[in-house]
Amino acid sequence: MSRIGNKPITIPNGVQVKVEDHHVTVTGPKGTLERDIHKNMTVSIDGDVLTVTRVNDEPENKSLHGLTRTLIQNMIEGVEKEFSRELQINGVGYRAQKQGTKLVMNLGYSHPVEMEAPQGITFDVPNANTIIVRGIDKELVGQTAAVVRTKRPPEVYRGKGIKYAEEHIRRKEGKAGKK
Repeated sequence: MSRIGNKPITIPNGVQVKVEDHHVTVTGPKGTLERDIHKNMTVSIDGDVLTVTRVNDEPENKSLHGLTRTLIQNMIEGVEKEFSRELQINGVGYRAQKQGTKLVMNLGYSHPVEMEAPQGITFDVPNANTIIVRGIDKELVGQTAAVVRTKRPPEVYRGKGIKYAEEHIRRKEGKAGKK
């Protein structure tokens, strides 16, 4: 029995959900998201309550049940209020700035690292050491933040690099030296 999949989703005011042949479209004040769902999942709307059901109790359908419900919940939450992910830059001379839709970072390389924002994503740079990735698609926000982090992952000896704001880097001790 899927505990997450059986939970109903309440649709907030200002958000419209349309279901047509295993295709869900969610429209809200922040934008529109679309997603195809698996053929074994059924989405039904009764007033302002959305429920996801499965055809049978096969293991594949059980796992898809909770996943489908969570994906639709994230779509509804995203069009109502945006998702964001905050990154911090640590290191002497490491900084970021925004130029139009581009993110330009100096990360200790001989050249600046430039990233174009994917469609539906915006970069905010409140100060030189903070990057905020915003968007209505939770999956795309997380993926974009992960790609930014790969440009210079945090280093365990001095802590230099790009890390998530809530991430804690376990520091290693350097060489002990001769005795």
